[in-house]
Amino acid sequence: MSKHRKLFKVRIPPYSYPRNAWRKLINKIVAEKAEKAGIKFAKNDKLEVQVKLYMEKALLKANDVDNRLKDILDAIQGRAGGSKTIHKLKAVVPNDNQIYRASIEKMAPSPQSHELGHLIIKLFKKEK
Repeated sequence: MSKHRKLFKVRIPPYSYPRNAWRKLINKIVAEKAEKAGIKFAKNDKLEVQVKLYMEKALLKANDVDNRLKDILDAIQGRAGGSKTIHKLKAVVPNDNQIYRASIEKMAPSPQSHELGHLIIKLFKKEK
């Protein structure tokens, strides 16, 4: 039986071209970790996503955060190109329309990061 946790954290690889290959890699890493932890988000869950991407200086200037966020959201819902209705990859989040808050930050990597970024998926709590 799968756990319904309120918080899921995973390290993600730095952006690499082509973007669909990067999406597939993120999907593989996130789906494997979620399965191993027994985590499954339901279709009616309202979610929040927090992303921190580490990039070398040249990539910081060349990458728009909105494009990288879209890549990550597509990856966690099992999309990496192709049909919008047929998902060949495993979805960790059933649909990215469940995301009620998203934040993304890009920065140069610190030595201890090994260039691996952070992805946090958690249940959305409306601020009072």
